[in-house]
Amino acid sequence: MSQEIVVQTSKSNKTKHLILSLLFDAIGYVSYGIPFVAELTDIVWAPIAGFLLARMYKGTVGTVGGITVFVEELLPGLDFIPTFTLTWVYTYLIKKENTI
Repeated sequence: MSQEIVVQTSKSNKTKHLILSLLFDAIGYVSYGIPFVAELTDIVWAPIAGFLLARMYKGTVGTVGGITVFVEELLPGLDFIPTFTLTWVYTYLIKKENTI
């Protein structure tokens, strides 16, 4: 019975992380729609995105992902990279580890 609860919780977290990852990547893309304001919104979004990714994915994956999304949001022209979603793919499909 307890194993069943763990499996359900893992699936729930996996789905929740996917939805949040897609949402946060979409927020990162919004700045493209606002000419001349994109750089300013990226300066605000970069530390928030780094913090959120590090909180969503614990350990080394979260730390590396948080730093990566922070740098990616600050550097011009790299906003198209879906860092949150790529982290989800790495965590749940490539590494196959369910991180809470």
